[in-house]
Amino acid sequence: MRLMLDTHTLIWFFAGDAKLSNIVRNLIEDENNEKLISTASVWEMAIKQSRGKLTLNLALKDYIEQKLVFNDFKLLAIDLAHLNVITTSLPHH
Repeated sequence: MRLMLDTHTLIWFFAGDAKLSNIVRNLIEDENNEKLISTASVWEMAIKQSRGKLTLNLALKDYIEQKLVFNDFKLLAIDLAHLNVITTSLPHH
């Protein structure tokens, strides 16, 4: 299964937060699933960190690199073609 993790899911997973359901945690931990995160989520984490809403024990770049490798996550870049999806999608926030 291919999983695209949003910002809060990442934060909760990395922190071991109980806000993340066991079902979702098990899906993320399943080695058979492909785990994807968007550069946009990393950007959101940087904003949260700069506003004091996210505290990390490492620089964000180092933290994300470590988590990508340890959890076998793939970081997806954003390109101009993605703008069409965003501008034609239903509002999500």
